[in-house]
Amino acid sequence: MPTKDNVRFAPAGGKLGVLIPGLGAVSTTFIAGVEAVKRGLGQPVGSLTQLATVRLGKRTEGRAPLIKDFVPLASLDDLEFCAWDIFEDNAYQSARNASVLDPALIEKVREPLEKIHPIEAVFDREYVRRINGPNVKEGRNKMDKAEMLMEDIRQFQARTQVKRMVMIWCGSTEVFHTPSEVHQSLKRFERGLQQNDPEIAPSQIYAYAALKLGIPYANGAPNLTTDTPALLELAREKNVPICGKDFKTGQTFIKTLIAPGLKARMLGLSGWFSTNILGNRDGEVLDDPGSFKSKEETKLSVLDQILQPQLYPQLYGDVFHSVRINYYPPRGDAKEGWDNIDLFGWLGYPMQIKIDFLCRDSILAAPLVLDLVLFLDLAHRAGMHGIQEWLSFFFKAPMVAPGLYPEHDIFIQLMKLKNTLRWMRGEDLITHLGLEYYD
Repeated sequence: MPTKDNVRFAPAGGKLGVLIPGLGAVSTTFIAGVEAVKRGLGQPVGSLTQLATVRLGKRTEGRAPLIKDFVPLASLDDLEFCAWDIFEDNAYQSARNASVLDPALIEKVREPLEKIHPIEAVFDREYVRRINGPNVKEGRNKMDKAEMLMEDIRQFQARTQVKRMVMIWCGSTEVFHTPSEVHQSLKRFERGLQQNDPEIAPSQIYAYAALKLGIPYANGAPNLTTDTPALLELAREKNVPICGKDFKTGQTFIKTLIAPGLKARMLGLSGWFSTNILGNRDGEVLDDPGSFKSKEETKLSVLDQILQPQLYPQLYGDVFHSVRINYYPPRGDAKEGWDNIDLFGWLGYPMQIKIDFLCRDSILAAPLVLDLVLFLDLAHRAGMHGIQEWLSFFFKAPMVAPGLYPEHDIFIQLMKLKNTLRWMRGEDLITHLGLEYYD
């Protein structure tokens, strides 16, 4: 192991608890996938922590260890899972219902999946309108529900003897809303919990419970959650790392690949029309205009930040950008993302790009969940706290420090992530300048 680390890591030994609000398609695909990989039934394709390497030093040195061999990550064998959901199905039943994975594979990991029973969830029909279920907590107020969540976590820890924990939101997209008075400070937020303030969403109650117990939190949906002054204050107070928001899986992943290339070549853009069809529970929830508005905001923000129209008004100052999501039950989790891109080149001559991405949302999301769990745990053991911008790679709407704009270019995001790992280990940062080879 290197001896020149810039940070001191607490040991990765012992079990790591993965706390998951939402036991649906994404989370069961993640859990079943981890169990399958552990048994040699498949490969963790799409996971940086398991398959990616990190170049160290000059290209001539030939040093490129696997990330998991370079930094001390938790082992897949040490993961223990805990979930909350409004439906009572265990992880095996939920995985079967989600119909993402082959039933034959699910049967091979049936035993560990059947042991995961969802705890009663914190739920509010005002925030998720298209679904409802019986497995819901009742309490006098929202502070009561936060205390119940904390007790759930304590009981899980006592039962499984996990040493550390990470919470990652894999639940539904809540309706769009902006920070209000109750979100402006921790004191006001806690008073709002006591007073049952309607501006406090379920996801914020989960995040509060996790942060209050010193547990890192990742937001996999576009919900307004830890990106509020109150919960940022709590994360600082408890020295806990946080990150989000909204897993970057299908269509937005493609946008963050294509848009940087157009900008790199100084090719102009007239319009970008995106539409999706999907039939899973996520699609059903997003059929509600309020929930779709939350998703739309994160999807629309990507192009503006990558293309920087304020710097290149003649190329990107008048782009028509439209995003649609259509609930289409026959597709299930097999989503189709279709993009029409109208661009122009030399002397303004028009061109087009058409993309039809026949993707699987949960298959793309599952490795992101794994990487975020392991990297957040690493950050916590390294003493890092607050917003972890180096994990922007995984999100549609990355959290950044107040006053900063988010970096959406996926190649810059990956460089930031790997340079952070190099910095942790005291290795030289890679700038790709290359002049040292020609002196």
